[in-house]
Amino acid sequence: MDDNEIVELYLSRNEEAIARTKEKYGERLKSIADNILNDIETAKECENDMYLKAWNLIPPNEPRKYLFAFLGKIIRHLAIDVLRKNSRQKRDAVVTELTLEMAECIPTQNGTEQEFEANFLAGLIDKFLEGYPKEQQNVFVRRYWYFDPISEICERYGLSQSKVKSILFRMREKLKKYLEKEGFTV
Repeated sequence: MDDNEIVELYLSRNEEAIARTKEKYGERLKSIADNILNDIETAKECENDMYLKAWNLIPPNEPRKYLFAFLGKIIRHLAIDVLRKNSRQKRDAVVTELTLEMAECIPTQNGTEQEFEANFLAGLIDKFLEGYPKEQQNVFVRRYWYFDPISEICERYGLSQSKVKSILFRMREKLKKYLEKEGFTV
């Protein structure tokens, strides 16, 4: 079943939408949460919460052409919220590491225009990534969107660990310069 048909099920309030979503994307979505939380049971809970949230967000949203990205964003936010709640006193090493890496090139967002700036920033990052070969785009997205460990990225793309680290470092440096050129300060 394609994404358009699944979204139609949500729009018609047919509970089959959740079953079809789980069938098509469940494992991939759960792995996003598991990469963030490193706890499969909690990742499963996030997956279930994501289906409820998707049910409540479709309609009014109609993510016909970007259903996986729509759901991926939901489950990422849910998993990060769980991580924050569970580790108020102690920071998770993986998320801390990735946050510190990206903090070097992405500005912090404060104030009432936060959502607008976040969307604008996301568009700039998309535009930035378009200028890179597919392999480099994939490495960057796997690391900073899916939270994949470097070892998994190496295995997935047949690259050495030093190559992956080098790609990520160079892209972060160039992203920082690109965003500064576009008016963002870090």
